[in-house]
Amino acid sequence: MVGVATILAFHAHPDDEVLLTGGTLARLAAEGNRVVIVVACDGVMGEATGGDGCARLDELRASAAVLGVARVAHLGYANSGHGPLLFPDPTDRVRFARADIDAAASKLAELLREEQADVLLSYDAQGGYGHRDHVKVHDVGARAAQLAATPRVLEATLPREPVYRAFRLLRFLRLPIRYDPQVVRTGYSLRSAITHRVDVRRFAPQKRAALAAHRSQVYGKGRAAPIFRVLVRLPSPIFGLLLGREWFVDPTAAPGTNTSGDILGDPQYQNRLDGAAKPASPRSSGTASPG
Repeated sequence: MVGVATILAFHAHPDDEVLLTGGTLARLAAEGNRVVIVVACDGVMGEATGGDGCARLDELRASAAVLGVARVAHLGYANSGHGPLLFPDPTDRVRFARADIDAAASKLAELLREEQADVLLSYDAQGGYGHRDHVKVHDVGARAAQLAATPRVLEATLPREPVYRAFRLLRFLRLPIRYDPQVVRTGYSLRSAITHRVDVRRFAPQKRAALAAHRSQVYGKGRAAPIFRVLVRLPSPIFGLLLGREWFVDPTAAPGTNTSGDILGDPQYQNRLDGAAKPASPRSSGTASPG
């Protein structure tokens, strides 16, 4: 992945950037690329004025700093939740699941153009495990890439088959798992659809520290908190064994495409990067909420 490129990673909520893409972002940044994180939501279900939204975004900035990310931006939407009911919007913002796709995509496209992004990292069509905000990230990301003419979109995912086997094992062991088996059976992506498998074991310490930066999620009462608390206490080698691979789907690739370990390594795409330097443009750092 060596080269000078700009990669914009679009995520639903603070902490989502770590588990599926944290190692890849750290590796890209360490290799001299510019990395930007954009989150759709602040991760809060209620009013943002209570301070929780600011706290979650502060945790995101701390995580981003560990990963070497140059800029963090927030599109300004509220969390939609993952339960059966979609609650009414807070008075100060719209839940992302209700956002107009073109309006949200226009905000993201503005950032893609401003950053002259070479690659957009988004989510697979299933939204991973089916969270409505994650599905919306896929839809908005695809539309934004069209609007901004972004050269490459890669969708962060996991191989469905081992995820489902792990889920069945946890159920057999009677561990407290609160996910619908059918959602897990059809979530993420078939192994045959995955086009990129990135080795990020060398960046396990950064990925673990980035997860630990999300203290409200690690030490809170959310469904993932018990798992997060175990993960952040693991020695780096064990953490790397568990979370040292990250997977992506290129939606334009033909079925059966050989799996690559380098998201910038496709020869045709690399020729584009090497062919001409980008014109200089002003770039921001810190947090922005366009629109």
